Amino acid sequence: MKRKHDIAFEETLSDDWERDLDVAEVPIDGRPMRFSAIAVAVAILLVAGRIVFLNLDHSYYVARAQWNVAQENETPAPRGIIYDKEGDILADNEPSFSADLNVQAFLENKDQQPGTLAEIQNILGVSSDTVWAMIGNAQKNDFASPVVLASNINQAAVVGLQALNSKEIQLKNDFVRVYPNGPVFSSIVGYTGRVTAADLAADPSLRYQSMIGKAGLEKYYDTELRGAPGINITYTDAQGKVLGERQQSAPQIGAPLHLTIDGGLQTYVYQALSAQLASLGRTVGLAIAMDPRTGAILSLVDLPSYDNNVFSEPGQGAAITQLLTSPDRPLFNRAVSGYYSPGSTIKMVDAVAGLAEGVISPTREIYSPGYLMVPNPYDPTHPTKYLDWQDQGYVDLAHALAQSSDVYFYIVGGGSPATTTPLLNNPLDYGLDGLGINKLHTWWQNFGFGKPIGSDLPNEGVGFLPTAAWKEQQTGRPWLLGDTYNVSIGQGSLLVTPIQLIDYVSALANGGDVYRPFLNASSTPLVTEDLTRYLPEIQQVQIGMQDGVSYPRGTSYTLHDLPVPICAKTGSAQVKNNAEENALFVGYAPCNDPQIALLILIENSKQGSLNAVPVAGRILNWYYDNRMK
Repeated sequence: MKRKHDIAFEETLSDDWERDLDVAEVPIDGRPMRFSAIAVAVAILLVAGRIVFLNLDHSYYVARAQWNVAQENETPAPRGIIYDKEGDILADNEPSFSADLNVQAFLENKDQQPGTLAEIQNILGVSSDTVWAMIGNAQKNDFASPVVLASNINQAAVVGLQALNSKEIQLKNDFVRVYPNGPVFSSIVGYTGRVTAADLAADPSLRYQSMIGKAGLEKYYDTELRGAPGINITYTDAQGKVLGERQQSAPQIGAPLHLTIDGGLQTYVYQALSAQLASLGRTVGLAIAMDPRTGAILSLVDLPSYDNNVFSEPGQGAAITQLLTSPDRPLFNRAVSGYYSPGSTIKMVDAVAGLAEGVISPTREIYSPGYLMVPNPYDPTHPTKYLDWQDQGYVDLAHALAQSSDVYFYIVGGGSPATTTPLLNNPLDYGLDGLGINKLHTWWQNFGFGKPIGSDLPNEGVGFLPTAAWKEQQTGRPWLLGDTYNVSIGQGSLLVTPIQLIDYVSALANGGDVYRPFLNASSTPLVTEDLTRYLPEIQQVQIGMQDGVSYPRGTSYTLHDLPVPICAKTGSAQVKNNAEENALFVGYAPCNDPQIALLILIENSKQGSLNAVPVAGRILNWYYDNRMK
C-alpha cells in the first residue's frame, strides 16, 4: 500500500486549468511599478511644493486666521496742525465721518453683494466697479482692514447709513483736513489723500485706510504730521460672537509744524502778483521771499494756485479733474521743480567769476554800440552780429550790471575776437580772453546751480548746466563761441530753478554764504557753499545791483524813491523759440543790512522785466512799512 501524501490545491487543478483555459504563466515586467513610483513621486512633490509655498507666502493665511479670532479696528489720529510764523493756523482738522466696507463680511455674504453695492451707489455715489477696484487694490496681507468707500461724507449720507444698519457698510468717526486760507498757502502746504496701491508698495508700513500727505509740506513732513492711529482688538469665536475687547494702543496726534512763512507777507504777495497777472492778461507767475541771513523762506506764491480743500470735501471730483488736466498745471510747484532760463539775472555770477579769475577789473570799461561784431572765418565780409538790448556806450562793471549790458558780459563770458572786419567797436575791446564754458560751469556750481539745493519741499529740481561735451554728444556739433555768449547772459541751454536763483541772490546779499532754504522753523540754518573768500568781488557786484536802482539808466530805477535802499537785477528770458519772453526780478533790501531777498517771475510777459519790477516794488514797500519800520 502506497503512502498517502498531502496534495496542494494547485496540483488538482493544474492540468485541467491549463488545458481548458489555454493560459500560460509569464513573468511580469517593471512598467506598472515604474508608473506607480512616478505617481507617488509627483504626489510627494506637489505636497512638498504646497508646504514650501505656504511657508514662503503665508501672510494672507496668517492674517485670515488672526482675523477669525481677533479683529483690529483703528481709531484715527488727527494730523499735526501747521502754523505760520505768527502762530496762525494754515492746516487744521475737523471731526467728520467716513464710510468703510467690511471686506470680509462683504465677500462671505455673496447673496447680499448686489444689494450692498446698490446701497453704496445710492447713498455714497460710489459705483460697483469702483468698489471692486478698491477691494482688488488692497494688499493681501492687509486682509482684516476695511476699505474706505468715502471720507468726510455729508449729513444725508450719515443718516442713510445709520438707517441701513448694515454689517458690511460701517460708519466711522474720522477727521478731515481743512485749510483756512487754501489758495493763498496751497503752494507751500499741499494737501492730503488716501493711500493708493503705489503708496502701499513704496511704504509697507501704511495701511489701506491711511491718510497721507500728497504734496507740499504735507508730503515732505508726512511721517511727523501723520501721528499714529489707535488700535482696538475685538475677540470673537468661530460663529462670530464677540468674546471681549481691549485697546492695544491709543491714538497719537501728529506733531505740530511751525513754519518760517510770514502769513501777512504771503497774503500780500499773493494779492499783488495776482493783480499784476490779471492786468497783463496772464495766468502764470511766482514769487519767493527769503531771509538772506538764514535761508528761511518768508513767502512762496505759485500762480495759478488752487484750493487744497477740494481734496477733502465730498463731491469735488469735477474740480479735481479740472486741476489735473489744466494746461496751466496749478498742482505743479514751479518754485522748486520748474526749469527756467535765468536771463540777465545770471550776470552777477559772470561778474564775480570775471573778477576772481582776472578777466576784468571793476574799472575796466567796454564799449557797446548795441551789438558785438564777430568775424566769420568762412566769409570775412559778413561778420556775425550779437545784439545788445540797447546802445550802452562805455560801461564799467557797476554800470554794466545796472544797465544790464549784454556786450559787456558776452566778452566776460566768451572773450572777444582778435579783430573785427569791418571795425565797428572799440579796438581795445578785441583780443580779450573770457572765462570760457568750463570756468562758467564751475562758477555756476559754486553758487548752487545744477544740483539739489536741499529745501524741505518735495520734488526739487536741479536745473541743467550745459557743457561742451554735452553738446557734442547730443548734437554731434562742437561748442561754439556763440553758445558761450548765449549762456553768459542766461539764454540758450542754461536752466535753473527759481529757488536756486533766490538762494544765489541771498548769497550775494549776505556776502557769500549759500544757505539751504527751509520752511520748518525748527530747522538750523545750514551753509552749503562758503564763498565769503570772494567778498571783495561780491561787494563790487553789490555796488552794481545798487546802481541798478539808484542810477537813472538802471533797469530797476523806478524803485529808487522807495523808503528803503534796494539792490536789484532784472532779466528777460527768451523761450519757446523766442516766441515768448519771461520777466524776472531779483533783489534784496536794505542794501546795507539785507533782511529780505525777493524773486518775481512772470511767464509770457508783455514787456519783459518791466512787468516784474512794479510787483517787486509794491512787495518791498509793504515789507518796509509792516516789518522793518
